[in-house]
Amino acid sequence: MKMKRFVIPIAALLFTSLVAVAQQAELEPSAARLQQHVTYLASDALDGRRTGTAGANDAARYIAGEFSRLGLRPANRNAARTARYMQSFPYVAGVELGRGNIFAFGSYPRTNDSSLQVGVDWLPLGFSTSTKVEGGIVFAGFGITAAELNYDDYAGLNATGKIAVALQGTPDGNNPHGQFAMLEGVRWKAIAARNAGAKALVIVAKDIAFSNDRLTKLNYDNNAGDAGIPIVVISRQAADKLLSLSNTSLEQIEQSTTAKKPGTNRVLTGEITLSTDVVRNEVPAYNVIGVLEGSDPVLKNENIVIGAHYDHLGRGGSGSLAPRSGEIHYGADDNASGTAGLLELARVFSAQRPRMKRTIIFIAFGGEEEGLLGSNYYVDHPLMPLANTVAMINMDMIGRMKDRKLVIGGVGTAKEWREIIKQANTAQEMKVTANSDAPAPGGVPIVVSANGRPIMTVDPNGAFELTLNEDGYGPSDHNSFYRKQIPVLFFWTGTHNDYHKPSDTFEKINYNDEARILSLVARIVRDVDGAEKRLTYTTARSDATPRTGGFRVYLGTIPNYADSTDGLLIDGVRDNSPAAKAGLKAGDRIVKIGIRDVKNVYDYTFALGEMKAGQEYTIEVKRGDEKLTLKITPESRK
Repeated sequence: MKMKRFVIPIAALLFTSLVAVAQQAELEPSAARLQQHVTYLASDALDGRRTGTAGANDAARYIAGEFSRLGLRPANRNAARTARYMQSFPYVAGVELGRGNIFAFGSYPRTNDSSLQVGVDWLPLGFSTSTKVEGGIVFAGFGITAAELNYDDYAGLNATGKIAVALQGTPDGNNPHGQFAMLEGVRWKAIAARNAGAKALVIVAKDIAFSNDRLTKLNYDNNAGDAGIPIVVISRQAADKLLSLSNTSLEQIEQSTTAKKPGTNRVLTGEITLSTDVVRNEVPAYNVIGVLEGSDPVLKNENIVIGAHYDHLGRGGSGSLAPRSGEIHYGADDNASGTAGLLELARVFSAQRPRMKRTIIFIAFGGEEEGLLGSNYYVDHPLMPLANTVAMINMDMIGRMKDRKLVIGGVGTAKEWREIIKQANTAQEMKVTANSDAPAPGGVPIVVSANGRPIMTVDPNGAFELTLNEDGYGPSDHNSFYRKQIPVLFFWTGTHNDYHKPSDTFEKINYNDEARILSLVARIVRDVDGAEKRLTYTTARSDATPRTGGFRVYLGTIPNYADSTDGLLIDGVRDNSPAAKAGLKAGDRIVKIGIRDVKNVYDYTFALGEMKAGQEYTIEVKRGDEKLTLKITPESRK
């Protein structure tokens, strides 16, 4: 009788425990489901998910379909079916040639032989200003100005009111590790030409076959807008024809430039008439938003945002680290992994009973790779007042964990984060030992046992080896929320050799560990939701003089990378930085630094490269309807 009474309670307890474990498993992220999502999102069918393309829109519809299947409330109830989950934002998908493109020697029209054929002999670049100019010609070598390197191709050359002609490349032969490497891009040459007073810039193609030259691909950068002056590329054959007016040839002038012979940079004979007409192809892009309404009659008015961007780089181009464009950049880790995680968390929380007290807003952002376009748009056009947003959790590249190492950023944005993360990182998964002969694991307390053998255990050790970063700013979508003073966390497993390359493919994802990361995220979200009081926002500490970047000085501004032609918008200012001491504030738009006009992030970076630590500069900003002139003194980078 005694033995019978002992066995029945243990058997009943074990059965109850197994049922509880089975139910709990349904509320845990599934590696198999993650693999299913990533395999589709990072497939040939979606063609790399470049924002504004059919592949990205198909990805958005897939995510919306999953939100609908899970019973999430749509963002836009008035639209049809999955479109109800879409929040559109403006996006320039590309550019095309208009009808007004003219390149002619002398005044136009003059003779039939005086004009070049667009697309065959020359082409405006995608970020060229559309306008008409006429003027004399100057040859400006590589067209580079670099104050920090004591180098200026425009020194002693009066380019004011002229059209500058420059070669591709740099004085150190395009060495990727050379001192001029970061100035090789045409953007920097355009700024140098504009600062020198040139009306336009003509870049000579490097490839003999004009159509093969990399500059003949009409690309557009949503981060920066147009260059402020016409920028065109000309074929080598057309350049020879132009230079023959000055009794020289392209071969001679290239040799002289490479040899740094004095007098190479000079005024050329003749004039050019140049008319550029580049048409922007504006299309809608999408954030995909699903809402899980909270169960508490009061706390449901507050919300927690869980986000991940679903866009990637398409077939390369801007942002790609591949040696050549044209191949599909699959973006399995960046960021199909985060998007799959978003969908799994949506499934887990929608199945949970009772439901969360607060409302959970799941957002798959578009346009992240183009400069946080989707998340910037959301915080400026939120579904619910941002004042009611308790926290934002962002997942970007969480699929390549190694050695249990996980990076969590934004820990300094709420005073409760560290304790919440510490508690959540203690493994809480009940483990049922199927092998009755298995020994009890050392150092792990036994919860249920029979005959000295473990049945269920709890592992108190940390699930992950964490690197905790304080800063709420960063190169992903949480940045947009932190600049609105919302506590954020950013989950990331680190970069790798496949980053921004076609080789970032689905079979390289560590799905089991990603599922474990999502379990951690879910525990953190539940802790935030379960608290009666919301998180206490704090301004995160940051390194006063970051050691990253290629410039000698530091200002402490957080630039907004959205398209701009009327100044650089500042998302934030780091504490105790030169910018903070100068009086700069989030929301200011920098329009001038010293003598340099600032229209976009490229102009800002160019001006930064000319600044010296300890020297005071004037900085002009627009703050609402006001225009202010401030004084700023850069600090030296360590």
